Order: sequence, then C-alpha cells, then structure tokens
Amino acid sequence: MVTAGACATHAMSSPPDTRFAVTHTDAEWRKLLPAAQYSVLREAGTEAPYSSPLNDEHRHGVFSCAGCALDLYSSDTKFDSGTGWPSFWKALDNAVLERPDNSLVMTRTEVLCSRCGSHLGHVFDDGPQPTGLRYCMNGVAMTFALL
Repeated sequence: MVTAGACATHAMSSPPDTRFAVTHTDAEWRKLLPAAQYSVLREAGTEAPYSSPLNDEHRHGVFSCAGCALDLYSSDTKFDSGTGWPSFWKALDNAVLERPDNSLVMTRTEVLCSRCGSHLGHVFDDGPQPTGLRYCMNGVAMTFALL
C-alpha cells in the first residue's frame, strides 16, 4: 500500500532554476507509471514499511530510478536499517538531489532523482560510517539489476 504524503504538492514543485533531462507532462507520467509508482515518484507518497522486495535484496547490483532508469545506489552501500525501507549510506555520484522538506512537523531532507526529479525518499544523519547517512528510499521508486 502506498499513501500520499503530506508533501505531495511540495515534491512536484522543483526550485525554479532546476531543469531535469527527463521530463513528462503529468498525463504522460500517469501513463508511464503504475499507480503505486506514480504515487511515490510524482506525488511524494510513501509505501508501507516492509512491503518492497527490494528491502530484502542483497545481491551485487545497482538500484535505479523507476521513473527514468538512472543508476542511484550501489548494492555495496546498502544496509539493513531496521526501518522497513531499502537504506543506503551513499548515493552514486551526481545521482540524487537533496532539498529541505518542511511538510510535516519535522524538518527532513527530501531525495530526488537528479535526471527526472522524481521523489525517492529522505536522507537522515543516523546511518553507519563512513558517511553517517541513511538514504531511506521507497522500494517502489527503484528497480534493481544484477551486475
């Protein structure tokens, strides 16, 4: 189950100077993506914890954006955060954008695909070393391919 996030409008409003290499109209995104992916990627929804098979994916490979196929995370940086969502301690170079998300009572940092602007999840500073970061991603926002 995917629920629409309180930041649905926020996730779609990119900073005015942000241009993405992959763009589609809202109608095109709706045709391209299954409902659950559209909810997360384009409306900043959140999938239920422990609902994604990618949470238990431990093979050597790469996790990519479900919206545009940009490689986002190496399996080498994936770890079990115990939160129920796929978590990584580092994104691939130039793969994601981060911006403040004040849509809930707390301030968080939203993570977007740098190529299509899709909402992927949030990053927190309670992850393991060497970065201390926890990129908490929606599994439905990604695909996985073996290397």
